[in-house]
Amino acid sequence: MSGQNQADLLVRNIDWLITVDAKRRIIRDAAVAVKDGKFAAVGKTAAIEGTWRADRVVDGAGMVGTPGLVDNHLHSSFSLARGLADEANAQSFLFGHMYPYEAAMREEDVAVSVTLAAIEMLRHGVTCYIEPGNYHPDATVDAVMGAGMRMVLAVSCFDQNKAVTGLMPESMIEDTARCVAKTEELFEKYPGKHAGRMTVSASFRGMNNSSDDLILALKGIAQQHGAILQTHACYSYFTHDASIVQHGKPEIERLESLGVLDENMLLLHTGWLEPKEIAILVHRKPTLVCCPSSSLHNGYGNLAVGMHPELMALGVNVSLGADHASSGTVDLVQEMRYCACGYKEIRLNPRLMPPEHAIEMATINGARGAGLVDRVGSVEVGKEADLVLFDAMASEWQPLYNPVSNLVYSATGNTVKHVFVGGEQVVLNGRLTRIDERKIMREVAKAGTRITGRLNMDKVMKLLWPVE
Repeated sequence: MSGQNQADLLVRNIDWLITVDAKRRIIRDAAVAVKDGKFAAVGKTAAIEGTWRADRVVDGAGMVGTPGLVDNHLHSSFSLARGLADEANAQSFLFGHMYPYEAAMREEDVAVSVTLAAIEMLRHGVTCYIEPGNYHPDATVDAVMGAGMRMVLAVSCFDQNKAVTGLMPESMIEDTARCVAKTEELFEKYPGKHAGRMTVSASFRGMNNSSDDLILALKGIAQQHGAILQTHACYSYFTHDASIVQHGKPEIERLESLGVLDENMLLLHTGWLEPKEIAILVHRKPTLVCCPSSSLHNGYGNLAVGMHPELMALGVNVSLGADHASSGTVDLVQEMRYCACGYKEIRLNPRLMPPEHAIEMATINGARGAGLVDRVGSVEVGKEADLVLFDAMASEWQPLYNPVSNLVYSATGNTVKHVFVGGEQVVLNGRLTRIDERKIMREVAKAGTRITGRLNMDKVMKLLWPVE
């Protein structure tokens, strides 16, 4: 039709589009036009089709659309550890299970694990995630970029190898200079590559295994590059107590005393807070990442004692993270339900954490935590065209009176049908377009055999029922 604008892609007839835009619009019979990887128009199907045309058109009838979900915390190299760290408290989980597992991994194993994580994330609607760091960043980048999604990269840093919490495996022992050097290498190597689908962050993985010098040095690097700084904090009473023993103050107070807390910091878990620390967080406003399934699986108590709803009400940005496959699921849709319903149950308050808040945590809040809020996290003109279409004809979506409610309270990521990243379709009818999933699953089995062959499986995993 003459006079129409030319787009690269039109997605039309979307039953419900949850935009999470500034007005939090939900559009019935919606359409989007995508041009040069960005949303060029968003609105009613009739209006969009009247002004835009494209050679490629996708029909969204019977579907619910959302922005691409943003997972603010996932150890993608832990995806081969599913089932290897059950019924373990914080110290046992780290020093008896996950650090030995991580020390047993080689670069080829990390490549397989990260690819498996990318498959799960994309199939469940996550288009961008934040990597807290492992020891093979190049393999991590290759796997994630190969799947077609976005990431915020980091490399693992610890420089206090013996602490109250335990002793690191020998292969993971590094000093401050090495941690700083390899972080600087990431910033020299990766920014500007991969068509803007990846950015770089600085990360010290554990506070009780990180010196003040390391924390300050990594903050300096992050500030130099306008990047986020991330760390695990306050995720169990064990780490809270260890910080007081080692440093004379709890974790958030320690960060405040070092002068590193600000809106460009990402704090993972943050359940175990003291009153003064709540005031500090409200003042400094870092992003807090709630990881419900991780806490539920290991009994960390982050929902039982956590203050995420209150901190959100006080203006702190709170997002969501799946954490790792060690706690079972890698599905941010389910994390929304765990968070919303967990807090309702524990506080005996059904008004707490409504589904709208959970969706914000998984989209726009996650984008803000990743430092990408001007690019992703909502369906708005000018933003990157990251879009998820859920199959609303699946039984768990019906009857469909309220798509916000159904997404959080009844759906799972398994109902995702199509996923677009920058306008490229990376999931089609529930299957990845860039990845041979059957081939990867064969590689997963081989990598699992390699890793378990290097571990003392009697210590890492115990089957309580007899196997014949």
